[in-house]
Amino acid sequence: MQEIIRQIISNRILISGACGWLSAQVLKTIIFAITNHRIDMSRLVGDGGMPSGHSATVTAIAVSCGIEQGFDSPVFALACFVAIIVMHDAMGVRLETGKQSRVINHLVEIVYAKDLSPEEKLKEFVGHTPLQVFFGFLLGFLIAVVIHI
Repeated sequence: MQEIIRQIISNRILISGACGWLSAQVLKTIIFAITNHRIDMSRLVGDGGMPSGHSATVTAIAVSCGIEQGFDSPVFALACFVAIIVMHDAMGVRLETGKQSRVINHLVEIVYAKDLSPEEKLKEFVGHTPLQVFFGFLLGFLIAVVIHI
């Protein structure tokens, strides 16, 4: 069991992905607090926002795979395509889902003439703009490089 734990905590690819996600979530919470003049700790684990935690995570993993396994390895190729799919999905379907949720929440409030409780509202922060994805990509890239120095 100790050997398994040692292997996990020494896995720089895993650490890169975790650090990519964690740093994006912390930055997202700080940026949200600055732009909205209030602290919302749910942003630490929430979707959507600047920078994209999805992009930071998959980019850190892909770059780490390239550094450790070679940029010509099948592992890097697979990680790259998974990263591209995740980032594309975050900017496409998930972004549109958030927009639709915002409209539906607004319509329900108008039709029923009441404010929806947080439990009743559809989740609006689910996707990312291209800029949020780009900064998540940059963050993930930098984290992977720093971890492997």
